[in-house]
Amino acid sequence: MKLKVLNKQGAETGRTVDLSTGVFGIEPNDHAIYLDVKQYLANQRQGTHKTKDRTEISRSTRKVFRQKGTGGARHGSLKSGIYVGGARIHGPRPRDYSFKLNKKLKQLARLSALSYKAKGDSIIVVEDFDFSTPKTSEFVGVLKALNITGRSLFITPEINKNVYLSGRNIPGNKVMRANDINTYEVMKAGKLILTEKAVATIQDNSEK
Repeated sequence: MKLKVLNKQGAETGRTVDLSTGVFGIEPNDHAIYLDVKQYLANQRQGTHKTKDRTEISRSTRKVFRQKGTGGARHGSLKSGIYVGGARIHGPRPRDYSFKLNKKLKQLARLSALSYKAKGDSIIVVEDFDFSTPKTSEFVGVLKALNITGRSLFITPEINKNVYLSGRNIPGNKVMRANDINTYEVMKAGKLILTEKAVATIQDNSEK
């Protein structure tokens, strides 16, 4: 699959790049995408939710009323969860939500996500560029020139401080290294904007 290379003004450069069918043209596996996205979101959870049980409540331990003869249910303490200010019954406890996935499955999910974007004509390739200083307005100008609206993921071959700082404050836009892309971010983006070197980096990493 060939795509035209654009410059940051949105004009064609006359060059094209070949997208590898082994990376951008596989048969997508929806279940692999589901599992990888599920793992990503689970790993974001802190799992620090906590409520107090009866042993952790500081209240009087005297018996509320006598055991028999009241006509009501028996109660032994104001710490009971049925009283206002009492303990939480079966409340949440701190836990780790993360889980592991096979490395090959994660790679399949990532390639499936990239293939979906390629099939949906949602990939734009631009020539490699840099900004002299971080400037959000310049990055906004690039997005407008490329007719990007909505969510977008801008992928660079390596860390580019000026480009990253210029793009991080734009709502709906994210800048990532090619080595750091994941299934969740690829699927979340409406458009993928890749530099020429980023395409080569992704394809080289996927063939290893």
